[in-house]
Amino acid sequence: MLWKGPSTVFFALILTTSVLGGHSITFESLLSEMTDLEALARFPRPYYTCRQFSSYDRNSTDPNILTTENWFANADWGKFLRVETRNGRYEYVMMDAQGPGAIVRIWSANPDKAGILRIYLDHGEDPVVEIPLEDMLGGEREPYLSPLAGVRAKGWNCYWPIPYAKHCKVTSSGAGFYYHVNYRTYKRGNRVRTYSLDQVEPLAERIVEVRETLARPHPADLDGLPRQSFLATLPPREVFSLDITGPGAIREILCQVEARDLDRALRQCLLEMTFDDQDSPSIRTPLGDFFATAPGINAYVSLPSAVTEDGRMISTWVMPFRSRARLTVANVGEQSVKLAGHLTTGGWEWDKRSMHFHASWRSEYDIPTRPMRDWNYLDIQGKGVFVGDMLHVTNPIQTWWGEGDEKIYVDGERFPSHFGTGTEDYYGYAWCSPELFTHAYHNQSRCDGPGNYGQTCVSRFHVLDNIPFKKSFLFDMEVWHHSETTVSMAATTFWYARPESKTHVREIDQRDLRIQAPPPLPEPKAVEGALEGEELDVVSCTGGQHQNQHSSSWGWSKDHQLWWIDAEPGHVLSLSFSVPMAGTYDLRAVFTKAADYGIMRFSLNGERLGEPMDFYHDGVVATEEISLGKVELLDGKNLLEAQVVGSNPLADPKRHMFGLDYLLLIPEK
Repeated sequence: MLWKGPSTVFFALILTTSVLGGHSITFESLLSEMTDLEALARFPRPYYTCRQFSSYDRNSTDPNILTTENWFANADWGKFLRVETRNGRYEYVMMDAQGPGAIVRIWSANPDKAGILRIYLDHGEDPVVEIPLEDMLGGEREPYLSPLAGVRAKGWNCYWPIPYAKHCKVTSSGAGFYYHVNYRTYKRGNRVRTYSLDQVEPLAERIVEVRETLARPHPADLDGLPRQSFLATLPPREVFSLDITGPGAIREILCQVEARDLDRALRQCLLEMTFDDQDSPSIRTPLGDFFATAPGINAYVSLPSAVTEDGRMISTWVMPFRSRARLTVANVGEQSVKLAGHLTTGGWEWDKRSMHFHASWRSEYDIPTRPMRDWNYLDIQGKGVFVGDMLHVTNPIQTWWGEGDEKIYVDGERFPSHFGTGTEDYYGYAWCSPELFTHAYHNQSRCDGPGNYGQTCVSRFHVLDNIPFKKSFLFDMEVWHHSETTVSMAATTFWYARPESKTHVREIDQRDLRIQAPPPLPEPKAVEGALEGEELDVVSCTGGQHQNQHSSSWGWSKDHQLWWIDAEPGHVLSLSFSVPMAGTYDLRAVFTKAADYGIMRFSLNGERLGEPMDFYHDGVVATEEISLGKVELLDGKNLLEAQVVGSNPLADPKRHMFGLDYLLLIPEK
C-alpha cells in the first residue's frame, strides 16, 4: 500500500498547484505527506523549520549550570507562555507562532487536566478547533480517529495536521498538565491554506486511506520492481558485499539472520552502506540496530521499518543514489552467521534536492547517573533532514531511567528549539510505562521488567514532524535517572543529507558492540504481616486512575504501592481486605507523601477514621507507620474508603495523588 500511485499523484498535484500559483500547503497536502517516505529523500520545497512548544521547566535557562535547579530542572508540567482572559474565562497559552505554518503533532501525558483545547488561526476571535484535549488525542472522537490519534502506554498523541496562513495560538482551559506541540514554520511568501473543519468532509476517503496505511504500513506494495536476493554464510571476520548500479533508489531491504546466539549476532554484524562517490559510508550501524531492534528480535510494525515475530527485519526508507550503491555486512563476532534476504530498487530522478540516506550508531556503557548530563545522539554539519532514532537502554534496577528531556538544536541555535518533558514523552508514551506498543511513528518493542529493569528498546520516526536543517543539527538527551546508579545506552539515528554536506558517521570499536546483561535483582524487602496496598481489591473508584506503582527508591514494602492519581475532591477509592477473626485491631498504615499528593479522609465500614490527612511534602517520602485508630473488624471482608478532600495550598500540580504502601493489623489482646 505504501508505494501505490495515490501518494505520488497527490505529491504531483501539490507541485502543480504551486507552479500554477495555487495553495502549495494545504490540509490535503499534509495528509499526503503523512505516508510519503519518498518525499523525505528530497530537501523540502518550500523550506520550513520544525520546532516545539512544550511544558518544560522554565528554570532550565543556562546549559553551564548543570543542576536540578537550572539546566536539569524537572517540574515539566503546567508551564505556559502566559495566561489570558477571554470572555470571562482564563486561557493558558501553550503555543503562539507566526505563520505561515502547520501543527504536526500534539502529545500529552494527562490531557484530562487540560480541559478545553482551543486553536485560534490567523488572529481570529473564534477558535477553529474547540474540543476537550483528551477527546482530540484519545483516538475515538471524529474526526481524530486512530491511528491518527490515540493512547499508547499512557501517552496521548495526535498527528492531525492543522495548517495556517498567518498565525496560530493554542490555549487550554486547564493547567497542571504535560504537553508538546510540534509545528512547522514556512518562509514568508509561501502560500498556505488555513485549516477549517469544512475541509474535512470532502477529504473523507483520503483520510480513510491515510488511516489504513498507518494502521497496516507493511508489507509495502513493491510488485514489479527489481529485486536482488542474497544468501550468505559469514564465518568470523568475513565480509559480505552487494553492489547495485544506478541511478535509482533502494526501496526495501529485507534481512533474516540465523546464529547460535542471535542477540549477539545482530549486534556484532556491522552494516555499512556507501552511495555514489562517498569517501566513507553514510550508514554504519550494527545490523539489528539499523532495523530499530535491540537487543535481538523485538517485533513491531512502523511506516519506515518493521521486525516480524519470525525474525524478518524490513526497512522501507527510500535511499536514492546517482550511479551506484554498495552494502556490506562484516561479522566481527566469534560465531558463524547466516544471512538471507533481498534488496528492492526502483527508479529515481536525481536532482538538486535529492539526498543520501544516513544512519549512525553510538553506545556508552556504565554511564553514571550522577551528576546528570546531556548525552549526545547526533552532531552533524551540513544540509539535510532528521527523520528518526532508536534508543536501547540497559537499566540495572527497576527504578525509572528516562526522566531526561530531549534537546534539539538546529543551525547553530543557542537554545534548543525542541526542549521536551521526558524521554518517554519524546517517544510518545508516558508515566514510565513498561507497556509494549507499536505504531507507524513510534514504538516500545521491548521492556523486560519488572518495572523498568533490564533491556528497553524504543523508537520514534519523524515523518510529518521531520526536522530540516541547513547548516547543522545537534540532538542531546538528558541522562536523568530517579536513582544514583549506572546505565548503558545505545542510540541509532536516521537522517538525510545533501552530498556536499560534511556529515561524518561515527567509528565503531568492537568493544562497543557488546550486550551488557543487567545484574540479577535482589529480592525486595517485605514487611512481615503487611497487607500490601497494591494487592488489595479495588471495590470501586469514582474518579481518577489507580494502578500498581513500582519503585525501589522510597523504601516501600516489596518496592510497590497502590497509586491513585488525578481524582478530584469528593472522589472515593474503596478497598476491601479480609481478616480471619473478628475483633479489635490497631489499624496501621504506611503512605506516600509528595508535592502533588492530596488531602484524604478515611472511613472503615462506613465509619470515619479521625481527621483528614494531608499527604503534601516537598519531596517524595514514605511515612512511618501511622495508626488509623483502634477499630472493630468484621470476620471476612472489610471496606476501607479514601475520599479526596482537597490539596495543600503548596501542592503543585494539584493532582490529588494518594499512595498506600501497606496496611498492618495488630490485634488487641
